[in-house]
Amino acid sequence: MGDLTNSDYYAKNQGNDVSSNHEGGFGVSVMELRDLMELRGSEAVVKIQEEYGDMDGLCQRLRTSPTEGLTGDDLDKRKEVYGENLIPPKKPKTFLQLVWEALQDVTLIILEVAALISLGLSFYQPPGGDSGESCGTAAAGAEDEGEAEAGWIEGAAILLSVVCVVLVTAFNDWSKEKQFRGLQSRIEQEQKFQVVRGAQVIQLPVADIVVGDIAQIKYGDLLPADGVLIQGNDLKIDESSLTGESDHVKKDADKDPMLLSGTHVMEGSGRMLVTAVGVNSQTGIIFTLLGAGEPVEEEKKKEKVKKQDGAAAMEMQPLKSAEGGEMEEKEKKKANVSKKEKSVLQGKLTKLAVQIGKAGLVMSAITVIILVLYFAVDNFVLQKRPWLTECTPIYVQYFVKFFIIGVTVLVVAVPEGLPLAVTISLAYSVKKMMKDNNLVRHLDACETMGNATAICSDKTGTLTTNRMTAVACYVGDVHYKEIPDPGALTAKSLDILVNAISLNSAYTTKILPATKEGGLPMQVGNKTECGLLGLVLDLKRDYQPIRNQIPEEKLYKVYTFNSARKSMSTVIKLSDGSFRMYSKGASEIVLKKCTKILNQEGEPRVFRPRDKDEMVKKVIEPMACDGLRTICVAYRDFPADPEPLWDNENDILNELTAVCVVGIEDPVRPEVPDAIIRCQRAGITVRMVTGDNINTARAIAIKCGIIHPGEDFLCIDGKEFNRRIRNEKGEVEQERMDKVWPKLRVLARSSPTDKHTLVKGIIDSCLTDQRQVVAVTGDGTNDGPALKKADVGFAMGIAGTDVAKEASDIILTDDNFSSIVKAVMWGRNVYDSISKFLQFQLTVNVVAVIVAFTGACITQDSPLKAVQMLWVNLIMDTFASLALATEPPTEALLMRKPYGRNKPLISSTMTKNILGHGIYQLVIIFSLLFVGEQIFDIDSGRHAPLHSPPSEHYTIIFNTFVLMQLFNEINARKIHGERNVFDGIFRNPIFCSIVFGTFAIQIVIVQFGGKPFSCTPLDLEKWGWCTFLGLGELVWGQVIATIPNCKLRFLRGAGQLTKKNEMPGDEDMNEDNEEIDHAERELRRGQVLWFRGLNRIQTQIRVVNAFRSSLYEGLEKPDSRPSIHNFMTHPEFRIEDSTPHIPLIDDTDLEEDPSLRNTHQPQTGSQPQSPNKNNNAVDSGINLTIDTTSKSAASSGPASPLHSLETSL
Repeated sequence: MGDLTNSDYYAKNQGNDVSSNHEGGFGVSVMELRDLMELRGSEAVVKIQEEYGDMDGLCQRLRTSPTEGLTGDDLDKRKEVYGENLIPPKKPKTFLQLVWEALQDVTLIILEVAALISLGLSFYQPPGGDSGESCGTAAAGAEDEGEAEAGWIEGAAILLSVVCVVLVTAFNDWSKEKQFRGLQSRIEQEQKFQVVRGAQVIQLPVADIVVGDIAQIKYGDLLPADGVLIQGNDLKIDESSLTGESDHVKKDADKDPMLLSGTHVMEGSGRMLVTAVGVNSQTGIIFTLLGAGEPVEEEKKKEKVKKQDGAAAMEMQPLKSAEGGEMEEKEKKKANVSKKEKSVLQGKLTKLAVQIGKAGLVMSAITVIILVLYFAVDNFVLQKRPWLTECTPIYVQYFVKFFIIGVTVLVVAVPEGLPLAVTISLAYSVKKMMKDNNLVRHLDACETMGNATAICSDKTGTLTTNRMTAVACYVGDVHYKEIPDPGALTAKSLDILVNAISLNSAYTTKILPATKEGGLPMQVGNKTECGLLGLVLDLKRDYQPIRNQIPEEKLYKVYTFNSARKSMSTVIKLSDGSFRMYSKGASEIVLKKCTKILNQEGEPRVFRPRDKDEMVKKVIEPMACDGLRTICVAYRDFPADPEPLWDNENDILNELTAVCVVGIEDPVRPEVPDAIIRCQRAGITVRMVTGDNINTARAIAIKCGIIHPGEDFLCIDGKEFNRRIRNEKGEVEQERMDKVWPKLRVLARSSPTDKHTLVKGIIDSCLTDQRQVVAVTGDGTNDGPALKKADVGFAMGIAGTDVAKEASDIILTDDNFSSIVKAVMWGRNVYDSISKFLQFQLTVNVVAVIVAFTGACITQDSPLKAVQMLWVNLIMDTFASLALATEPPTEALLMRKPYGRNKPLISSTMTKNILGHGIYQLVIIFSLLFVGEQIFDIDSGRHAPLHSPPSEHYTIIFNTFVLMQLFNEINARKIHGERNVFDGIFRNPIFCSIVFGTFAIQIVIVQFGGKPFSCTPLDLEKWGWCTFLGLGELVWGQVIATIPNCKLRFLRGAGQLTKKNEMPGDEDMNEDNEEIDHAERELRRGQVLWFRGLNRIQTQIRVVNAFRSSLYEGLEKPDSRPSIHNFMTHPEFRIEDSTPHIPLIDDTDLEEDPSLRNTHQPQTGSQPQSPNKNNNAVDSGINLTIDTTSKSAASSGPASPLHSLETSL
């Protein structure tokens, strides 16, 4: 809809710009606004002054008010004239396209070709009556006319079964895509934005924002549309997603008022007038170039984009607003796969599938060769027959039959159900996780979570309820253990305190009356500020009249809160022209800057350093040890003349007068201690990383059960942490880090950099034999880097900023820690479901391949015909993956330790089951094949000539085979050697219905399948025997369970499919690239071209640096070299923003691969355990030098950015 209105509007708008707008009645056209938004800085200010007089003039033309916003009566008109705030998503693939894609499968193509040849040849009759004799055994089967005519059935049946497989695959893809879009739109609906309409501040879904809206922007927002700043406080924007510049840009209504969609607010707050939405916004223009919307006026836009600073089109981090439909989500998923190696499971599965595929290919080739040779030798050598030309088609028919048998072996061997099982299992989990308050943004995150070994959690809002209430305070030299009566305070102190809190907090923070009868009042905005406003209300005063007296526009200067300042200050101009600044922040930080304090009378007295120490000991520490967050409120007066230099922050934020210290309580969520115990039982270490005071943090950690009194664990603050992990030069050393993190449980007063350093340190550590898999929770903008670095990033759905949600993999819709435990459960369940499916699938594969192979070699004909194999393949792959992948998780999953990255996919128990059941099935089938005719007293089906009617003998073999698989499917439900395989079977209705459904279809196939399925109907007695042999599987399963694993030493190596150093290796990279589908490739092509230039430059810089470092290496100690790697991990210089997420050089590769490590050692000139292990500066240098000198993408180092980009093209 959106793209239509926009494109129609463009068409209208070209010739008669003005008239169409005067119809709309607005004094400015889309094109004028678009031209305005392309200007930056002072140019834009000049343009606004020239064209519209000032901001008010622009607001008048757009018929809106800078303070009261839109009235809301002409919204539809605005949407019609200026477009809606969404970028029309790319059309989803149609079902037919998906069918076509499913047909591209190689094995299916081989089968189709074989079937067509078989069809064509079956209609050929050799000339002459006597030729039957001369062609020997070849024609012996065609005596019966009717039978000869039925020869086409096999070919047709194969084609039919191919059609079935294709339709099922396509349907699965289609439903996956549909689910994905549903998820997408849900994420989009969740994103709301604050807009002023009719003088009321309301929250609107991003898609409802129109041109002319006045939007309130604050720290942590992702801007949903382009606009012009009307009024701002200390506003800093991260525009790296558009320009690639990582420095934050200061925005000011007088100097640089232009705000662009898709950029992040890193500091401050303000109000903006929305001037461009959807396809007309800067991001929209770029998306249109990348082919998202209709290709309207493509050329015009292209020129425009060139006119911009060229780089604006580098949409690196695609927006997550209603703008970009699903494309960038896919884009992001793609980026994500390369960002965090391939997910553990995917890596292992790809490897396994390739190994099985290769084995199958070899087996099928041998089968065909043996059959052909046997036939040729038998006919032409032993029976010395001449090759007659008229017999050629008959011989060819034989060869085609052999070929089909070979292909069938291959089809059965290739586990194409694996990707399907993974998809179904993940999609099912994601759907169910929604109900458990986990909104999964990247599918693989769900499965990675099952391997998590560490969780670094925020305190506020995740472990606690995030409902702040002031419970204690220190005012006028008195420490009140609960909130005092207002009469106990002097009027002067009370006035200063109430003003300081009411004015020096975001005006968007409010306390609203409770919605429910008897409920708690609603806290809106920053929760700490809500606690302070609650204190004002408890002191029987009201903050609203004070704010009305001094509205936000009249605040003289605001220093907003950020993680470096840890305080917020607001300056107001008093009636006599002098200034007063109110300040509030973390108590130990603000008190350091105080030189006076108000006494009991409310008069300032001197506040000496030793008074400060006493205050910390007697007031702040006791409060903190009760788990209270302490906030200090202070103020300072400045003379009117000379006016202070407000930009000189250090002088301004000094010599304060302390008013009071407030203790704010944030109670622990009732369900958290239990959730943490469950995590610890499951082998997951929970660490708390918080910005709070160390004592507060420790008290809360004890309440949660993260630490228990008397245990030997570390609780340190950011300063101490940095002192322990950095060397004299201030660089992080992995060796030092390894001494700290294993015991660390609480990190207090930590900066975002510390959080990122900790996560990176744990992930890069080689202390344990398994690489640690780290999950991180975060809600603030500053948590972005850590969320991105972690294996799984959880963002808070309620308290989280857009930036955090953008960087995360899973959004917790209820901000609750116990939802993370649910995510772990689901993640492990995915892993287990896949293992169950594998155990089942591999048993069938092994048996079917061996039966087809030996049968073909001994009897010149596979006991299981092509069509039967395809049916077995269908039940094994498609249905079994549905049945086994949808098992609901149980609490038992949390009773074991995580599997870890290099544990083989197939455990020794599973290997034991696969081999055990395989032996049972083979014994039964070979007994039936070679002595079955005597047991059942029927004709032998062996050595049947071409086109002979189906034999009862082979039907029994087929039927028994399928029934054994069915009962083995029940065995496969348990993979840890449990006895009771029926446990909880009725909790999974899908499983039951599939087992019964398959059984029913099998009856139909055997009784009525006839020639196409090579079956003859069986009587009840034979059915009874087949079922009995099938049921034997369950009994045999119990026998296998009694054999202890330790007796089967040789199985240990059997399941070891992934060698440690191969895991994220080269092969995987390439496979990964092949998996990108074509649409994505087309889409990325545009983007990649933008990245390329930038990437080349970065690579060159890096190469130069690397050369430099390797030149000086002889002169310096290895650990003193400042590493590129360290430089890049610093959040101030976030490379992630300016390049696609492709690891610049994957540490894990070099650390895990011993051969690589050794080759690099001599060059580093350091002993093997060098502290340089973490920052592979030299290593990356070497890799990249090879890279730039080698011209072809193929020969560049597998982990280099250029390599990944070129191959993905």
